[in-house]
Amino acid sequence: MARSAASRAASGSTPLLGIGQVLARLQPQFPELTPSKLRFLEEQGLVSPARTPAGYRKFAPVDVERIAFVLSMQRDHYLPLKVIRAHLEAIDAGETPALPGATTAPGASRVRRYRRDELAGEAGAPPSLVDEAVSASLLPAAEQYGEEALVVLRSLAALRAVGIEPRHLRSVRVAAEREASLVERAIAPSRRADPADKARTLERALELGRHLETVHASVVRQSLAKLGR
Repeated sequence: MARSAASRAASGSTPLLGIGQVLARLQPQFPELTPSKLRFLEEQGLVSPARTPAGYRKFAPVDVERIAFVLSMQRDHYLPLKVIRAHLEAIDAGETPALPGATTAPGASRVRRYRRDELAGEAGAPPSLVDEAVSASLLPAAEQYGEEALVVLRSLAALRAVGIEPRHLRSVRVAAEREASLVERAIAPSRRADPADKARTLERALELGRHLETVHASVVRQSLAKLGR
């Protein structure tokens, strides 16, 4: 990962891809990916495509893998780009860092996806628990899931073991949606039609969401601490 696309291109041994070819490869997995999003990732220092004499961007296969990794970390772990960038820079420097907030192995460059039956098996839960979690809006209705869903399902299995079912947690979803609406209202003045601005706005929204998570977790801990008094 340490070498730039430009230096790899100079060797003439690596086929390079245009923006359209990159989108064709990644959009089936990441439908939100656009040319503006690619340019935004470059602007943020997460990928360094080569340039033709005419100024067109050209991506090596390793760049495509790197972009997929960044998008997966955003989608599955809601990590800010600055955290992802620091992680990739550490890998580029030859280190094998653990990714903050993620459950993938240190230094991993791929994120595993699970079908519903695989998700249940990996979590040690019955397939019916996935269906109940989807019904309670605790998991999205999808064909494949990432590591975040696996963590959630394992927690749901542990809660079920003491009699707390997904249907009992609908209020959690309602509260989360209310918190998300707070963030949406907060960032509304900065929202723009340009896709690059949308990418920046999303990054800010995720950052605010993590602050809400910190406050929420603290309130829960304070409430539970009262049990020991």
